[in-house]
Amino acid sequence: QVQLVESGGGLVQPGGSLRLSCAASRNIFSFYAMGWYRQAPGKQRELVATITSSGIINYADSVKGRFAISRDNAKNTVYLQMNSLKSEDTAVYYCKADPGPDDYDYWGQGTQVTVSS
Repeated sequence: QVQLVESGGGLVQPGGSLRLSCAASRNIFSFYAMGWYRQAPGKQRELVATITSSGIINYADSVKGRFAISRDNAKNTVYLQMNSLKSEDTAVYYCKADPGPDDYDYWGQGTQVTVSS
């Protein structure tokens, strides 16, 4: 199994920025597709951004132009830079590792992001 350790969540004012980090426990991180998801109270978990092992990136329409996903394979870490934060961005953010279509996905514990004045 793969362990994912997330950090960087917290309280920020509207218009502010946060950077989330997710560190994987294995040195085969470079073979994994990675993603960030979020879940607000009373809502379904939704995709925020994904990045493949080759660096192909996709974003949800709601965060395009504001969020940026990146990865540092040498550090086994994926990041989510969040700018121009809005109150509707408030959610628990989860990191996901995807080894491939025939393997189990792995999830982090989640980190709370609260955007409020």
